Amino acid sequence: MPFQIIRNDITKVKADAIVNTANPEPVCGGGTDSAIYNAAGMENLLAERQKIGKMEVGEAKSTPAFNLPAKYLIHTVGPIWIDGKNCEFENLQKCYDNSLILAVELGCKSIAFPLISTGVYGFPKDEALKIAVSSFSKFLLKEDMEIILVVFDTESFVLSGKLYSGIDEFIDDNYVSTQSSLEYACDAAKLESEICDFEEPVRESSTVDPRFLNRLFGAGKTHAKQARERCEEKSVGSAPDGSANGFKIHTAAKKPSLDDRVKHLSDTWQESLLKIIDDKGYTDTEVYKRANIDRKLFSKIRSNPTYQPKKITAVAFALALKLSLDDTKDFIGRAGYAFSPSSIFDLIIEYFIEQEVYDTYTINLALFDHNQPLLGE
Repeated sequence: MPFQIIRNDITKVKADAIVNTANPEPVCGGGTDSAIYNAAGMENLLAERQKIGKMEVGEAKSTPAFNLPAKYLIHTVGPIWIDGKNCEFENLQKCYDNSLILAVELGCKSIAFPLISTGVYGFPKDEALKIAVSSFSKFLLKEDMEIILVVFDTESFVLSGKLYSGIDEFIDDNYVSTQSSLEYACDAAKLESEICDFEEPVRESSTVDPRFLNRLFGAGKTHAKQARERCEEKSVGSAPDGSANGFKIHTAAKKPSLDDRVKHLSDTWQESLLKIIDDKGYTDTEVYKRANIDRKLFSKIRSNPTYQPKKITAVAFALALKLSLDDTKDFIGRAGYAFSPSSIFDLIIEYFIEQEVYDTYTINLALFDHNQPLLGE
């Protein structure tokens, strides 16, 4: 995928370019800088760095990577955090932007970044993360490159703000709802099988004790409610005398044959994707880039009407298309997937769609923070 976040030691990450948070002077500094010098080979790297000389904050220069699993090291000088009023934000943005521009000039196809300036320079981690992701998202709309954001540990990765603070509450609330409904799920399923799915005709006078129905169909009992709705669709009515003391069971409707079902197939997931792109007036490029999908994979999807995506890919495209929650469920359903209230991944996706936030980079931060798979492929 074009953008991903991983927990690792950046000196062990394989990429065309590795970004180093450099000291402005041609010396080995502390933190990430020290780790990179030691892994690359202190003597050789220091000699190359001295050829560059003093660097300004926000500037980016390259050297060979020597013993690191990369072709190049891109050195950039991050800002020291003072109070946020001394161009810290602008200078950190320059670090990311200038490093990416240099990577393009060097012909790199992949680049690995640390969270610049968040170590000894003291830049707030949550603010640094926002700046990094903002720079990556703007860059990837124009360029094709794999960007890897490398965080060393959980303390290095901090999310803040109203948007993110509501996720855990949303997850907790939905888990509570799910657990309360599960206690009725078995009874509801039994009721549905007994009432709604008769294979043989039943007598017109057959009734079910309404007290049993009331016990199952209490407020908030999701599974039972769904069972009742399915029963009502199959003509569960009032008692023969018209009173509310019972339910009349009618003969089940004739089920369509296999041939009937096959003749009325709806669009495949791929066909639906391409139709929605056209209907919304989007271009292929903007959609697959917003979905955090590379061009080669999209070409493969476009050429295959029966393409079977991974769930994370199907969901990523739903977000790129800015679909509503109902439309998203229909869209991923065409690929054979559904949302579950027992899935942290699904609940996070539902939360952001309800907030009308469709940016996959923003959502991926939340998914990463909850140890969930990232959107894209």
